[in-house]
Amino acid sequence: MSAAYSPDTLPGLLARRAARRPDEVALREKEFGIWQEITWAEYLGRVRAFSLGLTELGADEGNRIAIIGDNRPEWIIAELAAQAGGVLPLGLYQDSIADELARMLEAAEARIIVAEDQEQVDKVLEVRDRLPGLRYIIYYDSRGMYGYEAAGLMSFEEVEALGERAHRRSPEEFDRRLAALQPGDIALLCTTSGTTSSPKLAMLSHENLIVMASQLRAVDAMNPGDEFVSFLPLAWIGEQMIGVASGLLTGFTVNFPEETATARKDMREIGPAFLMSPPRIWENMVSDVQVMAADTTRLKRWLYGWAMKQGAATAEARFRGRSVGLVRRLSHRFADWAVFHPIRDQLGLSRVRRAYTGGAALGPDVFRFYHAIGVNVKQLYGQTEVSGISVVHRDGDIRFQTVGVPLSRTEIRISDDGEILCRSPAVFQGYFRNPQATAETLENGWLHSGDAGYFDEHGHLVVIDRLADVMQLADGTHFSPQFVENKLKFSPYVAEAVVFGGSGTPFVTGMIAIDMENAGQWAERRRIPYTTFTDLARRPELYALVREHVAEVNDELPEAARIRRFLLLHKELHADDAELTRTRKIRRRHIASRFADIIGALQGDADSITVATEITYQDGRTAAVEHALRIETMDRSRP
Repeated sequence: MSAAYSPDTLPGLLARRAARRPDEVALREKEFGIWQEITWAEYLGRVRAFSLGLTELGADEGNRIAIIGDNRPEWIIAELAAQAGGVLPLGLYQDSIADELARMLEAAEARIIVAEDQEQVDKVLEVRDRLPGLRYIIYYDSRGMYGYEAAGLMSFEEVEALGERAHRRSPEEFDRRLAALQPGDIALLCTTSGTTSSPKLAMLSHENLIVMASQLRAVDAMNPGDEFVSFLPLAWIGEQMIGVASGLLTGFTVNFPEETATARKDMREIGPAFLMSPPRIWENMVSDVQVMAADTTRLKRWLYGWAMKQGAATAEARFRGRSVGLVRRLSHRFADWAVFHPIRDQLGLSRVRRAYTGGAALGPDVFRFYHAIGVNVKQLYGQTEVSGISVVHRDGDIRFQTVGVPLSRTEIRISDDGEILCRSPAVFQGYFRNPQATAETLENGWLHSGDAGYFDEHGHLVVIDRLADVMQLADGTHFSPQFVENKLKFSPYVAEAVVFGGSGTPFVTGMIAIDMENAGQWAERRRIPYTTFTDLARRPELYALVREHVAEVNDELPEAARIRRFLLLHKELHADDAELTRTRKIRRRHIASRFADIIGALQGDADSITVATEITYQDGRTAAVEHALRIETMDRSRP
């Protein structure tokens, strides 16, 4: 390998790792129950082969390729291979519907798409007539692909074989490409979350991503011998910043579960040193524990409740800098042995030194839960446009209501109207072919986040909500819907909650979508019959259960911010319906428009509203079905 390449690019980091530690394990994937290992030398060899293979297919510098599928070594190999040739990779969420996939491919004008399997290939073929510039479809899971015939359809191995032949013809070509790469070159097109509009394509350079990874490593040590499990979509900037950029910079091993459904089991086998997940993953694990605790014997429920009190008290004392007495330490040690260690092991968190949450705010109640059971959960704050991170909690300085303090090379300030602004070497290069949106977001080097926030007396950043979502109540006080929603979602029976209550409305209202699995188990244990999601959500027993939780949340809120009326939605909120982003953040404006009639009824005095839903049968016929949704009014006299 030539020494002329720059290690300040992602493929350059890979080349350096392969030169220094060729036989150490870089990637590990579980197949048929067995962990298959890829060394750093093998990793580089496959990147080289695929990169040269892309060139053989006509992918020139500046072209775009898209990648879609579950987390596999081939995803990262394709990404780095594209970067090595100056081709821009675009990651797409594997659950994107065909129309959404077509829009993103059109926006990027992608010539090639790397699609994992039959499911993803089918989606591409469905919309291919809308994509005249798409030349090749490359798959890396051949199951179900026998007999498929389409122009430009080929396997990952075929492209690698093309590259191997090209390498034999020109052994120095790949080295030349690495030497030509510069830190300021665009490394990645990354979709934004799209909470307020359609996702845009953020252009991130090698320098952006490596600076971000180095800043995080300066706060929390990551070592070559560490293990990381990559199970969240690689299209998400959070997975890119840990699984790709930090992995290449630090040299730890990245592990890929066999299937999405086996991720937690596989994670228990690996025992990762750190994790990165959005709030929904952490909330789901809390719900699982709560349901398991509720579904056990009376003695075990008592022991769990007692242990949680010990853990919460110990965690609170540590956060406040208070000493923990001998009796408390002994009680906590027993609670850890009897309850917390088994829970951590069950969740795959037994070896985790640090667990990060980012992408949205994590509710304080969820934070307290994890620190009570001994998991060092820390909030990250940032955006795709700043390569993922600008602010993070430090060990020993964690405050539930904040997101921590800025990274070393990152400046944060609050504008006159309360918006969080950021300046850093990790700030992106702009939106792909969207100069107007770039100019609106970047001003004199400062990134406008669109979030409202402030610094507390300890120098920690407090993120209130999206600036556009902060509401003023009837009494003139400001309130954050997201804060209330996070408290509502602490219940294992609540999957999503959307709260409304701006100026011009007399009180705060809420729409709640139940967690079908947990609520269904609760109903079955009580012999409450139901058939569908809609039927279960209409059951009076479930309304009583959720009402009790809403009342508990109201007790913790100021008078003006308490929920006065709510209903249980007849459907789940879903990204396919554009109600959530692909990272499961609420698209509030779209929901406000789509459910305008329901919101209007909640803010009135009716005790129900009838809504119509169109359903499509397997034969293509459609029908409209009406549902009467009950509106629950809370007791206004409650203190």
